[in-house]
Amino acid sequence: MEPIFKRVVLKLSGEALAGDKGLGIDGDTVVRISEEVKKLHEKGVEVAIVVGGGNFWRGRSAKEMDRTTSDYMGMLGTVMNALALQDALENIGVITRVQSAIEMRQVAEPYIRRRAIRHLEKGRVVIFAAGSGNPYFSTDTAAALRAAEIEAEVILLAKKGVDGVYDSDPQINSEAKKFESLKYIDILNLGLGIMDSTATSLCMDNKIPLIVFGIDEPNNIINVVLGKKIGTHVKED
Repeated sequence: MEPIFKRVVLKLSGEALAGDKGLGIDGDTVVRISEEVKKLHEKGVEVAIVVGGGNFWRGRSAKEMDRTTSDYMGMLGTVMNALALQDALENIGVITRVQSAIEMRQVAEPYIRRRAIRHLEKGRVVIFAAGSGNPYFSTDTAAALRAAEIEAEVILLAKKGVDGVYDSDPQINSEAKKFESLKYIDILNLGLGIMDSTATSLCMDNKIPLIVFGIDEPNNIINVVLGKKIGTHVKED
């Protein structure tokens, strides 16, 4: 089977990199995800990755702390995840560049749109770290923003512990209904918490398709790009 997308943005939560540990980075999990990204790369797919930082710090959860400071701390967590992912990818022969929205030239390139696109065209995987570089915006919003900027064909939203979008939490409600497909306006109207409203609106305005699927099942990333019916597909038509 051939890929149905040429350029994708893969959104990984920090929790996805933590594996069963829940916190920090699980080496085996990072290696497994990297091997799946390599399979995409070998199929000729241009892969950009946006990583979250919730396995280290969730900015909005620190109620006693200044929100801006807390969000910047979360951004630093995403940089650690990006470096771990870069190391794992390069250990298996995939040339990778980390671009950070917060400048830290000793460990990552600054985010430059044209340079990111050139890396992709040259067959390098690009990992976007530090979100959008702004507090009050989630890494989901960063994924939507970067996807629009690099003209990605789809956002692959890889979730831990859930295999798509449901009408209620399937871990609490055993009768929760899974959606096979949705429109972005449905996510907003139904209050589905799969992405925050800013990210959802940005995807809707720029007509960027979204596929929400589970990261726990091996080979799901490659299978989604090969067009297999996995997860929930979100688009406007």
